Amino acid sequence: MKGEAFAHASYSLFGTQADGAAHAAIGRLFRTTAQTELNEHLHEAATLAGVVGTNAANLRQAIKGETYEHQVMYRGFATQARQDGDTKAAELFTEIAADEGHHRDAFRTALAAVTSGHGTVPAPSAAKTVAVPAGLPQVSAARTKTNLDTAMHGEALAYAKYMLFAAQAKQTGNPALARLWEGTAAVELHEHFAGEAVLAGRVGTTKANLNKAITGERSEATTIYPGFAKQATAVGDTAAASYFRNTAADEARHAAAFQAALNQLR
Repeated sequence: MKGEAFAHASYSLFGTQADGAAHAAIGRLFRTTAQTELNEHLHEAATLAGVVGTNAANLRQAIKGETYEHQVMYRGFATQARQDGDTKAAELFTEIAADEGHHRDAFRTALAAVTSGHGTVPAPSAAKTVAVPAGLPQVSAARTKTNLDTAMHGEALAYAKYMLFAAQAKQTGNPALARLWEGTAAVELHEHFAGEAVLAGRVGTTKANLNKAITGERSEATTIYPGFAKQATAVGDTAAASYFRNTAADEARHAAAFQAALNQLR
């Protein structure tokens, strides 16, 4: 699921870059592929894994994740970035650590309201959308680059899961909780992921972005998903094996489409 969420978030940024470079067709290709990764592949995987539970269970799951990011992960990343001389990254990690603490507190308040029937679900914080232009990494240490990659994968997955949790809240008649999920998801994607992507130099030229996408899709099509399918078959999980095989085929088609787009650019 992390890979699909990361692809969705990355391709969304790549699509915006392609639009700005006057490659409208490539922008559309990135966006439609991003939606496939999120609304088909990730959603199917989430269903198989039983990711979505009751509203209370979803809140407890999110509280656990936000607590870890607030208390451990981002604080640790900030300390390491300072040690390595990556001041911008240290500042961003520190800021996001504080944000995740606020998210945890909002989810705790929402959980109390959901489980007790008293109190109100808080409104979400507004996302400060960060623009992600094409550019080189703004950090130098290998450790910081690795931590940024870990963080981006986590933020992309949080966005995807929180949108699933929002749908569950709507289905169970809790629009206030749905708004909290959606608003927090927007912060994770448009503020946190985007800010980290700027420092990581995630977005390059249209040609570079297509090459990144082709490499990732081919790896998933030829190695990652076939390997997962083999493992699932070995333990008798036919539903998961079928999902992995079908997704591998989809990723091969994505790679071919990106390759065709790249060929037209040359």
